Amino acid sequence: MTVPGFFSKWQNRVLQESTLNKSKDYYNLSEHAKYGVLGFFSLLVLLTSFLFNSPREIVNGLWQIITAPSILITDYMAIANPGAAFFNAGLLMLFCLAIAASVKLDINGPIIAAVFTVGGFALFGKTIFNVWPIIGGVFLYARFQKDHFSRFLLPALFGTALGPLVSQIAFGFNLPLAVAIPGGIFAGLIAGFILPAMANHFVVFHQGYNLYNIGFTCGIAGLMIMALFRSFGFETQDTLVVSDRYNRDLSIALAVYFLLMLLLGLFLTRSWLASLRHLFKQPGRLVSDFVASEGLGPSLINMSLLGFLTTGYVLAVSGDINGPTIGGIFTVVGFGAFGKHVRNVIPILAGVYLASLLNIWEPNSSAALLAALFGTTLAPIAGTYGWPYGVIAGFIHMAVVMNVSDLHGGMNLYNNGFAGGFVAAILVPIFDAIRNRLISQKELKERQET
Repeated sequence: MTVPGFFSKWQNRVLQESTLNKSKDYYNLSEHAKYGVLGFFSLLVLLTSFLFNSPREIVNGLWQIITAPSILITDYMAIANPGAAFFNAGLLMLFCLAIAASVKLDINGPIIAAVFTVGGFALFGKTIFNVWPIIGGVFLYARFQKDHFSRFLLPALFGTALGPLVSQIAFGFNLPLAVAIPGGIFAGLIAGFILPAMANHFVVFHQGYNLYNIGFTCGIAGLMIMALFRSFGFETQDTLVVSDRYNRDLSIALAVYFLLMLLLGLFLTRSWLASLRHLFKQPGRLVSDFVASEGLGPSLINMSLLGFLTTGYVLAVSGDINGPTIGGIFTVVGFGAFGKHVRNVIPILAGVYLASLLNIWEPNSSAALLAALFGTTLAPIAGTYGWPYGVIAGFIHMAVVMNVSDLHGGMNLYNNGFAGGFVAAILVPIFDAIRNRLISQKELKERQET
């Protein structure tokens, strides 16, 4: 990519600690530079808050967010305001990066996916209060195993899907605060402690075709926790609080955000077209680290394209841009560095959309939009078996995800990851059998012709 002259000095400064990988034709940034890039996009989310609300409104809104039970689906833009929601999201993204830096972890695809997933869900479920007990529980597990916390950072960050467990006990069951808040923190510590061992076990269940492995793990944990609550007479309330007031402003903000991401990706990539061609050929099955295989520049380009694609999908079906849908968009964008790309995501979106045309859910309903966005957890199926199989997976996922949230009572924010684990576990053996049969028939035909 040719960089205008007035950018050349800045480019040289950014890349001065970097090396040019000529075999793959991209700039291999230093870890310091990678942290700077992610820090920039995290800070941008935080600063966006001041475009929507005053500092006083943001502070008041943060208090409303922190004290909300946060059961699915609670849009922080609706119960507070967009400024407070973005501030909460940006702050948590920066916290994630700070933790990663403190344990000297290199920036890679999984870390980028975790940072954007935490940021996305900080718009409708994760708060600067309810994530810490989960992370603390994973830290205690690492100490118990006499191992470095860096090895368990990903389960810690993704495991904050159980944040509503902390908030629900602390603020949702109408218990005395002197009991409720310590109880919520203790429950979060226990949940975080058991997650790493469970996650290692359950990845075998779906064979890596469900990118939100921790989502499936948290769903199982949430099922057990909710069963215990119900046995003692505690029940969560069905929640659907979403905003529909800020479509135009939020759409513009997202467009600018992804445009900056695209430009920076192009800036860091010498041969972006060749890099994207290679990236799009990858099936995306766990573990597919695009930062390791292609570099940060091509990954940013892919992430931006996914951002435009998913935002465009929401607007095309006349959906609302709000906390939950931006959360879905951010999660897809984050996994654009870790398994998702335009080629394996589109079939899933098509399958969910087709299902919504034929079943009882409208394509622009909140549930259908989230099923489409988060259903891309099954993108590796489309990448491995082909687009028709991806459409089938998306179609079936739409039905399954609508029927599993009651099992965990909204305690698991990654409901689609929970559903996706079941869908992958059911479909992958069937698709393997079909593919093996087709291959056998092809080989037999070739032998007969020779």
